[in-house]
Amino acid sequence: MFENLQERLGKTLKNISGRGRLTEDNIKDTLREVRMAFLEADVALPVVREFVKQVKERAVGIE
Repeated sequence: MFENLQERLGKTLKNISGRGRLTEDNIKDTLREVRMAFLEADVALPVVREFVKQVKERAVGIE
């Protein structure tokens, strides 16, 4: 379970870091992948929502 989560998050972060500039669409797509990875790893939905919310606020704030 944790290996799969680590692998999916690693791929997702590698994918977004390969892009030149972060756009709102890039952030949205990446957060969707992160959300799915956490949910498939049985992370509680309220925890996932709060995590995604905080990451989105920080990511959009540094555009």
